[in-house]
Amino acid sequence: MKLEYSGQEKVQTNPEKVWSFIQDPQKVASCLPDLKSVDIKDDKNMVATVGVAVGPVRGSFKLNIELDPRPEENKVMVRIRGSGLGSAVDLTASADIVGQEDQTTLLNWQGLATVSGPAATVGGRVLDAQAKRLIEAVFANMGQKMSEA
Repeated sequence: MKLEYSGQEKVQTNPEKVWSFIQDPQKVASCLPDLKSVDIKDDKNMVATVGVAVGPVRGSFKLNIELDPRPEENKVMVRIRGSGLGSAVDLTASADIVGQEDQTTLLNWQGLATVSGPAATVGGRVLDAQAKRLIEAVFANMGQKMSEA
């Protein structure tokens, strides 16, 4: 099952602080909802275990996450591959980082995910709605944490 998402998050801080935040895997990992554990491999790679609920199905997913900051393009790319509950997910996402005149920053994000296994058979609408909530929660958490920094 293929899923596509896009959205925007306004961050109450300047682009320099946003770049500092997204280049720290520990800070980025702290924005994952229901984070159970994280193992930082290097400055761009981590393995995270997160709790997931898709309809009546609950469990954990182990995710390999690669951050690819591209300051010259004002963009960050994220690649997530993982599995859990007998299912697999492959997500490629990006966020354009756009500084505003009022010293805030817009994160214009988009992502494309492929899900296979039992989680994909739960039902397109349930999975789609849950995945969208999770993605929005990550960006909202990032916005809140960056504003506090």
